[in-house]
Amino acid sequence: MKALHTATLEFYHPEHKPNLNYRLSEEQMAYTSLPLDAIKKCEEEAGRIPVVILSDDEPAGFFVLHGWEGVKVYSENKRAILVRGYSINPIFQGKGIAKSSLSALDSFVQTHFPDKNEIILAVNHGNKAAQYVYKKGGFVDKGKRVMGRKGEQFILHKELGRGSNMVNSKSVN
Repeated sequence: MKALHTATLEFYHPEHKPNLNYRLSEEQMAYTSLPLDAIKKCEEEAGRIPVVILSDDEPAGFFVLHGWEGVKVYSENKRAILVRGYSINPIFQGKGIAKSSLSALDSFVQTHFPDKNEIILAVNHGNKAAQYVYKKGGFVDKGKRVMGRKGEQFILHKELGRGSNMVNSKSVN
């Protein structure tokens, strides 16, 4: 049996950059962006916040939290926050890091964005692996669909409540 790793989440810092220069498979690249490309977009557009997924304090993955400008395409909930550009470095895949990071996401958002009551994301209809991971991580498909650059997107939702798990998040300080 494989040992599962616990993930923690931390806001991106420039010292993370060398470890985020990983490549994804061609199949994965069809559905997400590379971390360094996403970081560049975060630097160019307000409201995009880069987050690093850590395993034993080593960058193992990445995603972006996007405020209302990103959310409004998928939801009318002004208190929602969007996850986009989610990826796990291939050398860390299959170790439970994705599941653990999605578990830590609730408390991370509640700690750093206390006004938010929902996390949403868009996943391509053809990306079955990601759909499975997101649903195992507590995201729910409420039936909303949008057309994306690469086809139909399922909009998944995760409501945040007082009873959510409040562990595994590192402070921005």
